[in-house]
This record gives sequence, structure tokens and C-alpha cells, in this order.
Amino acid sequence: MTSAERDTLPNTATSDDLENMLEHTFTNIGQATKDFKMQLRPREVGSIIHNANGVATVSGLPNVGSEELIHFRDGLLGIAFNIDEDEVGVVLLGDYWKLKAGDQVQRSGRVMDVPVGDALLGRVINPLGEPLDNAGPINGDIRLPIERPAPPIMDRAPVTTPLQTGIKVIDALIPIGRGQRELILGDRQTGKTALAIDTIVNQRGKNVLCVYCAIGQRGASVAKVIATLRQHDAMEYTVVVVAEGSSPPGLSYIAPYAATSIAEAFMEAGRDVVIVYDDLTQHARAYRELSLLLKRPPGREAFPGDIFYLHSRLLERATHLNDDHGGGSLTALPIIETEAQDISAYIPTNLISITDGQIYLSPSFFELGILPAVDVGRSVSRVGGKAQRKAYRTVASNLKLTYAQFEELETFSRFGARVDTASQKVIDHGQRVRMSLKQAECTPFSVEEQILILLAVKEGLFDTIPLASMPKAENSLLITAKDIPKTIRDNIESVKGISDEETQTLVDLAKAALARFIVSETDITEPQKNTEDNAGTAPE
Repeated sequence: MTSAERDTLPNTATSDDLENMLEHTFTNIGQATKDFKMQLRPREVGSIIHNANGVATVSGLPNVGSEELIHFRDGLLGIAFNIDEDEVGVVLLGDYWKLKAGDQVQRSGRVMDVPVGDALLGRVINPLGEPLDNAGPINGDIRLPIERPAPPIMDRAPVTTPLQTGIKVIDALIPIGRGQRELILGDRQTGKTALAIDTIVNQRGKNVLCVYCAIGQRGASVAKVIATLRQHDAMEYTVVVVAEGSSPPGLSYIAPYAATSIAEAFMEAGRDVVIVYDDLTQHARAYRELSLLLKRPPGREAFPGDIFYLHSRLLERATHLNDDHGGGSLTALPIIETEAQDISAYIPTNLISITDGQIYLSPSFFELGILPAVDVGRSVSRVGGKAQRKAYRTVASNLKLTYAQFEELETFSRFGARVDTASQKVIDHGQRVRMSLKQAECTPFSVEEQILILLAVKEGLFDTIPLASMPKAENSLLITAKDIPKTIRDNIESVKGISDEETQTLVDLAKAALARFIVSETDITEPQKNTEDNAGTAPE
């Protein structure tokens, strides 16, 4: 007892008062000792043996776990990849050139995580969750690990709700459902990113959130995408995760996993989400670079043996949850770049086997100005009509077969062979099908507009219209689509679909809209007949 405490004691203090005073004093001493011991808690501190090209070799961390976060100086982070007996191979997530051999490192006791939640909507961040848009810090207390197990099969529901892309050729022939994984592949500069951005733009007002993940892209390309999203007011429901091409390979590696955790948080809250990975070719190359630097055994094309697992564990997280788990969905649109139209290469075949279908963009179509350059013959949706509105099946059920027959006949006719009248009609009709499926960038079509155009194609209303007049004729249909009765609009959007009477009403509307563009059949076929008569004739 201190002298000050002794002086404050009353002269009539009892033994109970003295005992309480002593107990209080010993309690304070015990708490101070406990706090002191907490400050002296042992920590594992190691040091860098070697550092180069985004990978560091560290010693002195005997209890570190796989994929544990490692702290370096100046706030730099790393992920423990190779756990050897005497050293640890660490993938660095930042400016690795600032580190040198001998620098101290420390365990964190946790795995890599990112902030999630509504505070991220409209923001541009890096894979670490740090803002890149100069819009202030991100206010969010909830964080999720970037690597999470995929939902169990029993927690999932069938994919039955359509995801409208606003792109006619996809919604009609290659439908995508909410919770599906649809691969977009093609050579460079064929419009793969534009296809994904159009899908994001079309989600405005549909209560669907979007996550765009740029992996290894040029800064100018990413800035253009962000500008397009802002121009069409799509950033308000979109999160952009960016790992530029100049970033360390570690950031490119974790980028899609971090973006998926952000999307999963929305899905688990009962929301519908679309995530775009642009592109997984760069992701696979970044992982190959890290694996070779870590001296892991290379396999085919120098990729490590677990390259398939790299993408399968990522895309398996995209699903449609059942009602017991909120009913949310995560639709994945991974992008893959092919070389010389070779879809049988190593990484493309891996992704094709993982996903639920693919959309192939042909450079030949792109050069001919057929945009979007979707090759219908090589594209497929393994969910198909199960995730398509019934109205589409009514007006476009045979469209894919018709288009395939046209392409075969068109290829045959290019050799200068004569075709009979019936075959010529198939070619003429197919040319108008192709023209009707062409669409400018960032001009999504509503469901009613698509149904009206596809119905006109099915009924052959475009067959008597010159190809040069097709754009104006289609524009006339778009104006007429605003006059569709509300009951028919509701039925188009519903599960029930449209009846025969309603279909005939739409046909009558389309005929009236296209009447002024129709010319006689002789005027259309005469140039083609002259071409046939001259076919095979050598010039003088």
C-alpha cells in the first residue's frame, strides 16, 4: 500500500476495508503484468535471401502457412507460395524493386483479403482493394479472402433466368442465363472486350451488378473502357478491378480471385452479378512466369501442371444459389485470346472444357464488317433454351439452322457454281438474316425490339427489301416497336410468351413499318441472275 493510500484511510478503518484495498491493488498489478506480457508476445521475423522479378526467397519463418500474407518493409505485401524446409518462396504484390537481400519480413497470421460491399460500386481499385480513381478512401469494414471454396452443389439452383445482353445474335442464338459461365474467345482486335462492355451497359435498370476485371491490359485500354462505362451511366452499378500490364505478375495473378470475392459478396446478399475477366490468357501467363521463377516443374508450353486448376477453381465460384441461400447469381464471362484462329490451343481448350459454352469471334467476319463478329457455327450455349424467354423460342427456333445452311451455300456459290432458284432464295434470305444480326457498339436492343426484328426475319419480310435499305428498314422497325401494346410487351417478358394472335399482331405491325422499303422481286433478283449468267466466263 502506498503512503498516499495510507494517508487517505480513515482512522476507523476496519480489517475488511484494508482487505478490499489490497485486493484492488493486486488486481491492478495483475492487469499491468498481463498487458506487459501481451506486448512481449513472440513474433516470427525472417529475412530476405534473394529478390528478383516479383518473387522473393525468405528464411526464418518456420511456421508460415501456405498462401499466408507476409509483411515486408514500407507496407509491401507478399503471399507464401513455396513452403520448403529451410526457405519460403513468396510472390510479391507491389514494387518489389525497393526490397533487397537482408531486409526483415514478418508473418501476418492471415490470408490475402479484399474489402467488399456497396461502397465499391462506381469505384476503380487494384487487386489489393486500394482506390485508383482519386475519389477518396473506400469506407468498408467487411473483408473477404480472395481464395474461397465454391458453393456446394446442394446450395445451387438450375440456371433458368435469362441474362439479356442486348445483343441480338447472342440473345437469339446463344442465350446466356444468370449463373452461367460463357467463354468469349477470338483473335486479338476482334471485339471481345466490346462484347462484354455492351453486356454491362445493357444491365442498366435491370437490378444486375457488374464487376469488370482487367488483367494485364494497357492503361490506355482500361481508361477507354472506364470512359465508355461512365458515358453510358454504367459505373454506378459496376466495380472495376485493374491490374495493368506494367504491374508485378503477383497482382495480375490475384486480380481475378479478388474480383470474384467482391462479386460473391453481392451474390450472397441475394443480388444478381455479372463478372468479366479480361483476359485469362494474361492471367495464365502471369502464373506461368511466377511458377518458373519459383522453379516449379514446367509442363506443356512451359505452363505448370496445375494450370487447369488455376482457372477451374475460379470459374466454379460462378453459380446460381437456391432460395435457401438468398437466390443470388454470379454470371462469369471470361475472355480468352486465340492465335491464328486456333481454338484447340492449350489454354482455350482448358477454358472450353470448364465453361458452359463459348462465343467465338471470327477475324474474317470482323474484316468484312460483320459486327459483332460472332461465328454462329462455332459458338454454343450449353444451357440453351432453358435460360431463354419463350418469345425468343417462338420467333428464332430455326434461325440457327437457317443461318448454317446459308453459310454452307454461300461458300459453295463463291466458286462460281450455278445455284438453282431454291438455293438462291436461301442465300438471299441468309444475307438478310446476317444483316439483321449486325449491331453497332454500345447500342443495346430491348427485348421487344429484338423480337420484332427476329419475327420479321422469320416471316421473310426483309426478303423483298434491297440489302442497301436494310439499315433504314430496321430503324423503322425500332420506331414501330414503341407502338407494341402493353399486354404484348408484358407477355414477351413473361414466362408464358406470346400467343398466335399476338404474333400475328406483331407481324402486321412489322409489315406496315416495312411497306415503303419493299421493291418487286424482279428488281432484287435481276442483278444476281446477271452475275450467275456471267459466272465462269473469262474476260476478253
